[in-house]
Amino acid sequence: MLFDLRERIRVQSKLPKLPSGWHREMALRPAGGQSFSGDFVVAARTNGGRTLEVVLTDVSGKGMDAASRALLLSGAFGGLLGSLPPHAFLPAANGYLLRQDWDEGFATSIHLVLDLDSGDYELYSAGHPPGLQLSAGSGRWEEKAADGPLLGVYDGAQFDSVKGSLRPGDVLMLFTDGLVETSERDIVEGIDRLTGEADRYVAGGFHGAAWHLIEAVAKDVNDDRALLLICREGRPPPGPADPGTLGG
Repeated sequence: MLFDLRERIRVQSKLPKLPSGWHREMALRPAGGQSFSGDFVVAARTNGGRTLEVVLTDVSGKGMDAASRALLLSGAFGGLLGSLPPHAFLPAANGYLLRQDWDEGFATSIHLVLDLDSGDYELYSAGHPPGLQLSAGSGRWEEKAADGPLLGVYDGAQFDSVKGSLRPGDVLMLFTDGLVETSERDIVEGIDRLTGEADRYVAGGFHGAAWHLIEAVAKDVNDDRALLLICREGRPPPGPADPGTLGG
């Protein structure tokens, strides 16, 4: 039964293949070396395959209780994804959690809606840590924080999005709070540490980086940790001061 539970969560968290020019990967580390996690992802290609939708969720609690709720929610969220307009997903997910009437029934989620042709995206958040975008042109990380309350707390919640665009060479990181926040370290310090470690991969690329980043910044943390990377491959366009823009 335990093996079956783990396999079902793994299968439901599988990321779809992306077209040439895009790379995606995810790493997940349950708390305390356990086999099960309250963190999960659901993803789908929608809009005729042009759009990638990804929802990363952190269910309250740890261990088997959190994992069983995560399994139920990942199935429900996977059914909702692509069946509703993007702006309606988190309100529907919130209503689903409220109907379960769990004693410890809240969750955080972040919902990415990415146009794979243009690189434009929207992020919707339900009490979740911000996304982080690396701009290849400047080499700087920028927080992408959308507004919205936790899922499963009250009915009629509103979720506002933040917009952005991934240009060639840019990277977007989505993660759960176990990666950046502990009782000894606040989220600002945790994000600084994460981006500092991520800078090591800028020159060589981020393939295989997700697992190593969790190992580097939150190896022994007693919380579930998940990290999702979306990379638009290619060289960034030269800036106005770049010698490549000059003639001669």
